[in-house]
Amino acid sequence: MKYSQIRQYFHQIAELSGHESITSQEIYRILDQLQPTDIYRFTDSYNLISVFDSGIPGPTLLFRGDMDAVAVNEYLPISYASKNSNASHKCGHDGHTTILLGLAEKLAANPPKQGKILLFFQAEEETGQGCQHLIDTHFLSNYHIDQVFALHNIPGFPTHSIICRKQSFTCAVVSCEIQLIGKTAHAAEPQNSISPFSAATGITQQLMTFNHTNLQDKDYQIITLIESHLGETAYGVAAGNGVLRFTIRAKTEEQLQNLICKIENIVKQEVEKTKGLNFSIRWLEHFAASYNTDKAVELLEKCTKDCGLTYIEKDQPFTWGEDFGLLTQLYPGVLFGLGSGEDCPPLHHPDFDFPDEIIETGINIFWKIIEKSKMLN
Repeated sequence: MKYSQIRQYFHQIAELSGHESITSQEIYRILDQLQPTDIYRFTDSYNLISVFDSGIPGPTLLFRGDMDAVAVNEYLPISYASKNSNASHKCGHDGHTTILLGLAEKLAANPPKQGKILLFFQAEEETGQGCQHLIDTHFLSNYHIDQVFALHNIPGFPTHSIICRKQSFTCAVVSCEIQLIGKTAHAAEPQNSISPFSAATGITQQLMTFNHTNLQDKDYQIITLIESHLGETAYGVAAGNGVLRFTIRAKTEEQLQNLICKIENIVKQEVEKTKGLNFSIRWLEHFAASYNTDKAVELLEKCTKDCGLTYIEKDQPFTWGEDFGLLTQLYPGVLFGLGSGEDCPPLHHPDFDFPDEIIETGINIFWKIIEKSKMLN
């Protein structure tokens, strides 16, 4: 298997979250050639799970690799540029998929002697829905999963380095849409309207007071205003409706849930100040904090040393969200970073391209985890 060719092929067929039909088909085609014990497809998503089952009691490990692209046009002058407009692998999921396929190839050549290994090829990571879709199928209840593992390439860190920390590795993140529903009136008679203006202003001002932007602080949390919109472009009509959209993030899942309760109470209180005004709240794209257990992190440290790689312990979690966090809230495990180069453009940047040279590093660290779990002898 020529990893760079496979990665670049997936780069060319980049598909957005929820639309990974061709990507999923191609992953299945490659896996089928490797003849694992089972390959499972799902009706509600393009998720795939490949199982390598020894048939002998032992540990059950799950490894995740995501497959979806982001909504960024490809402008790089490369021979394998994305063929799909407004879809490109600017987060490196083409590389993550290739790493997991490389691990499947090694398992096909040297199957586990005890226990089971699940390879989870995840769709819809960017929207925070892929893991939830898998959980909702109850597929994982068929297995006693001992540990879960995933990596994400991290620009700005030395190539091939392993980046990790105990407890929260990425923040808990959720998006919020608040609809304010009043009544319009003639612009000459705004007193006859039910205006969302006062509630929108009060909600926004109060939510901004929750911001603690110093990542070193225990109570770090950020509420970012994404959109504020009242009324329509109709100069003869007083605004009667509005929408506020925010993204909320915190260090831990518990902290985020507490913040959600506070926000809901504030919205209710502010809306009640305007007689006749109604509201609705939608919580969207929830990314649970990725929680790394001590045991899994210690295993990763040993594997990093055995592979001759540099281990970097991060003092604070990354501020972005990762859908794998939902699995780490349910099962022991670890999400860690794989350095993609100090000069590598940042994730989601138009100039980003996954460095092929770290594919084998990702495969090897996953393989070493399996070895250390004593599943190959």
